[in-house]
Amino acid sequence: MKITAATAGPGMPGPLQGSVSSGTRSSQPVLAVQGLHKAFAGVKAVQGLSLEVHAGEMLALIGPNGAGKSTSFNCINGQLKPDSGSVCLGGQDVTGRAPRALWRAGVARTFQVASIWSSFTVIGNLQMALLVRAGQTLRPFGRAIAAQRDAAMALLDAVGLQTLAEEPASTLAYGDIKRLELAVALANQPRLLLMDEPTAGMAPAERGAMMALVRDLARSRTMGVLFTEHSMDVVFGHADRIVVMAQGQVIAQGTPDEVRDDPAARAAYLGESMSIDTP
Repeated sequence: MKITAATAGPGMPGPLQGSVSSGTRSSQPVLAVQGLHKAFAGVKAVQGLSLEVHAGEMLALIGPNGAGKSTSFNCINGQLKPDSGSVCLGGQDVTGRAPRALWRAGVARTFQVASIWSSFTVIGNLQMALLVRAGQTLRPFGRAIAAQRDAAMALLDAVGLQTLAEEPASTLAYGDIKRLELAVALANQPRLLLMDEPTAGMAPAERGAMMALVRDLARSRTMGVLFTEHSMDVVFGHADRIVVMAQGQVIAQGTPDEVRDDPAARAAYLGESMSIDTP
């Protein structure tokens, strides 16, 4: 479990219910990316990416394979250093900082393939994550981990796993593993959550429930969420805004309705006959 790498809900409202409107956003975005460029051996993977994520907002970054989404994520999260451009967190320039430094600054990340401590219990995963957050891993382990039990249970309650607290993490269904990974990310008390393919491998009903949960958490914790996703029902059903990339460049952005009707987005990725079922 790479903690230092910034690592069925009650109803599923439609994309406009409870959304963060431009009129209610804070003037200072949680994340501001300006003019990001990254090339590999002359191949321009990202060309001038600019985007903002505000507190409580869900921003989806989508595009075909090879569009530059993963490279953008890795530049934002510090796995890669951009060739030019800037990444600001709460108004502070953090361009090129290492993932651990960004994690300490309040950035958490989940990955396409969920990673947990399978040899621990469900609550043990959260207790360990909380110990790392508190810098208590060098304390006598038994007393330190026991001290985190209440906080761990609160996180499990937030993601609907409280009844599985004492179960071995290795026995969880895949959807519950993804929820546990989310809870581990929340242990960092993030102001920005990066989610790479958060519903990959999940059934349609699980996908909707997972993203409804994330959206509720984003609102209640005033946490910005930037996520990539290939399931268009998830994107158009749960994102407040969408940025579409192709060949390393932003080709469209806006609300789900605006992107759905954008000719460039349709031509490059969505398809002219796109039909999306949203909750």
